[in-house]
Amino acid sequence: MVRDDRDDPFDNIFDEIERMMNDMTGGNAGFASDTHIDVYDEGDTLRLVADLPGIDKDAIDLKCDGETLTISAAGDLREFDERIRLPVRVDEHSAKATYNNGVLQVTLDRAEDSAAIDVE
Repeated sequence: MVRDDRDDPFDNIFDEIERMMNDMTGGNAGFASDTHIDVYDEGDTLRLVADLPGIDKDAIDLKCDGETLTISAAGDLREFDERIRLPVRVDEHSAKATYNNGVLQVTLDRAEDSAAIDVE
């Protein structure tokens, strides 16, 4: 049996839902709905894995202040801007990142514990 989409009673409902979602997100859902980010605590290092489908490697901008990693990326159809609060303090200068097939991996070394200060 061949299906005729013109007779789909839900077609208009789904179009309306999509229109409302585009209105709420400005037509760009961005990180909130399209990107999955995992954070792995691997002892001496922290590893973050983020899905960035449809993004060129050169369009990714990463920044870290030791407590927060910011991922900004722009593609033809969407822009991403996400700030991830890290579960531990890291050495931002140790960061290494790879990007392959739409998957970004960032590794960071844990920062040394704060030094105690003797009061004399």
